[in-house]
Amino acid sequence: MTENIEVFNQNSICIKNEGKNIYIDPFKIKIEAHNADYILITHDHYDHFSPEDIKKVANSGTILIVPEKMSDKAQEVSGLVKQIVTVKPNVYRKVEELEFETVPAYNILKPFHPKSAEWVGYVLIIGGKRIYIAGDTDATKEAKAVKCDVALIPIGGTYTMDAKKAAELVDAIQPDVVIPTHYGSVVGKPSDGETFAEYVKAPVKVELKISF
Repeated sequence: MTENIEVFNQNSICIKNEGKNIYIDPFKIKIEAHNADYILITHDHYDHFSPEDIKKVANSGTILIVPEKMSDKAQEVSGLVKQIVTVKPNVYRKVEELEFETVPAYNILKPFHPKSAEWVGYVLIIGGKRIYIAGDTDATKEAKAVKCDVALIPIGGTYTMDAKKAAELVDAIQPDVVIPTHYGSVVGKPSDGETFAEYVKAPVKVELKISF
């Protein structure tokens, strides 16, 4: 179920499906592949919206999907992609062959990701499975209501949930598999993945995808 999911750094993810490459928040990409069919951005912070890294994966056929309130900022890379699509939280969209829902992504008590910014996580509907990429969020009521088979959840603390809070969210939504993100570089320690795995209760399976 997760063999086609790569996590590079922070929330930088690539999902391959039927010959299509779906990138989320590309950041610190090492190879100029120019093979993205879709690029989805959760919010406009530098480690999630990186024009330098979008340039490495985009091509003339790429569709870029961004939160509506960063549409002006996204124009910085408009020349690199075929089309820019904007989204708000709590919507279902089908963009060409890609089906997805958006989930609000925000902090409850911290100031870094305000709800008013209308930043998002995504639930991708791929091959009959629901893959939740939470983005930078806390364990909000909207996150706890997500139905998914696979969840990619930030655990690094400071700007998002820490390992313990993330595990509490996973316990609430009960995916088959959870993959921790957003730790071990800008925030958090490489060992946070193992700490998170210890907190997550069976039968949820934890897969550590980031290589250090």
